[in-house]
Amino acid sequence: MAFGLRYSLIGFGAGLGALIAAIGPPALAETPKRGGTLTYLIPADAPPTFDGHRETTFATAHTGAPFYSVLIRINPENPGSTTDFTCDLCTEMPKPTDDGTTWTFNIRQGVKFHDGSPLTAADVAASLNRIAFPPQGILSPRSSSFEMLDKIEATDPNTVVFRLKFASTAFLPALADPFAWVYKKAILDKDPHWYEKNIMGSGPFKFDVFETGQAIKGVRNPDYYHKGQPYLDAIHGIYAPKQSTRVEALRSDRAAIEFRGMPPASRDELKKDLGDKITVQESDWNCGSVVTPNHAKKPFDDARVRRALSLAVDRWKGAEALSKIANVRTAASIVFPADPLSPTKEQLYEIAGFWRDIDKSRAEAKRLLKEAGAENLSFELLSRDIDQPYKYVGIWLIDEWSKIGLKVTQRVLPSGPFIAAQRAGDFAVVQAANCHGVVNPLIDVHPYLSSSISKQNYGNYEDPKQDELLNKAMHETDPVKQKQLMFQFSKHVMDTEAHKLMILWWYRIVPYRSYVKGWKISPSHYLNQDLANIWLDK
Repeated sequence: MAFGLRYSLIGFGAGLGALIAAIGPPALAETPKRGGTLTYLIPADAPPTFDGHRETTFATAHTGAPFYSVLIRINPENPGSTTDFTCDLCTEMPKPTDDGTTWTFNIRQGVKFHDGSPLTAADVAASLNRIAFPPQGILSPRSSSFEMLDKIEATDPNTVVFRLKFASTAFLPALADPFAWVYKKAILDKDPHWYEKNIMGSGPFKFDVFETGQAIKGVRNPDYYHKGQPYLDAIHGIYAPKQSTRVEALRSDRAAIEFRGMPPASRDELKKDLGDKITVQESDWNCGSVVTPNHAKKPFDDARVRRALSLAVDRWKGAEALSKIANVRTAASIVFPADPLSPTKEQLYEIAGFWRDIDKSRAEAKRLLKEAGAENLSFELLSRDIDQPYKYVGIWLIDEWSKIGLKVTQRVLPSGPFIAAQRAGDFAVVQAANCHGVVNPLIDVHPYLSSSISKQNYGNYEDPKQDELLNKAMHETDPVKQKQLMFQFSKHVMDTEAHKLMILWWYRIVPYRSYVKGWKISPSHYLNQDLANIWLDK
């Protein structure tokens, strides 16, 4: 078992939790009030589908999470932790047996789906099997997160057993993924695609109304199994892709909170206008802007061209400038920068795109383009129709690439069509995001694996060497050796082959109406989104 990683994650988790607590508001012992409707903003036009097993976007998480249960989760009272797992549908967190390869979970009795039918271990096993071992025709972007898993069994109506191929500290964080919603087995058996267009879970709120492109509404689940929760009578999520619309909604109190995050200027503007009527929580964000060239389209099948794209971008100056206007802040590798497995600054300087001399870097980029016969290359950058930070980063990237003679235009699509274009390979180069829930570097980097392994990798490439490097890191127990393997993996992905270009890591800023209580920020905009803890002090 990778004890070295476990201990390093514990240290990091404590530090990250302290950072978030220090930045966020002080914790106050207040008695929650019951009642009221929380109106919140979802900064997208609509989710591509309602199926959390299929999707990776916050648009689906913020739409559907309040209606579903999960087996385990990061403690909602301590969401900045990487190791504080707690039960949702299970009765207690188990200890593994068989040298860490068997995990047995007892399932709560008396839990009901919103249609009144009982939830049993069979539903839990069916849902997680669908994620880890998807049947033909079912898309599961997180299946590669469970490469350590051999099988999942419901041994009786109240027991689910997970049997691992090898012990791994990456297992619990993967199991606690906030999209691992528990669906009704009978529905999946009848129609495995039903949940793409329908909502029916066992979470704190029951689905009420969905208005396409407008709103999602839910009402309190009177049969919810966490005693006393939820506190709210109802929830009302409003789809609002434009940042100006969201800021004005908060200012006018037509909405109380937007959970994803806003730029520094919006925070400052709201605080200036509303004073103590606005509270702000901030955190480092397990999310980063990533550029992916489509290897199936020339000339991006040439590593020299891909490498030139990275060498042209001055991340160090870009981070400083963009952090003042956008929710990005840190230049780092593909490993979450605050994690012990992240490369040192000296190691970063060795990676293309992170050299300290930008003139030398751009000269090398021009040389590579000339050598590849791609001077004065023109192409289209696919980006998402979300202001923060997609449009800001996209405009900046186009300007950076112009400095080596590239002519780039930006194609901006709404969330659904954007994700569909990625999956279909309908792009030359795409600016997207690698975002995750629980900080878990060994799993978080899976979207960089070969496309045949990771369904989240839309770059259309196969690279057995990089896959083997991560496999070695997954099995390594010495944290020093593991860190070195992760650096080798990062350098191979970002430099040697330039399969993916990590641009900048994000920074999460959530301003909200001060009467909203009970919610705590995390390093992920996917976590703590079932809204069961929230109450209104008014």
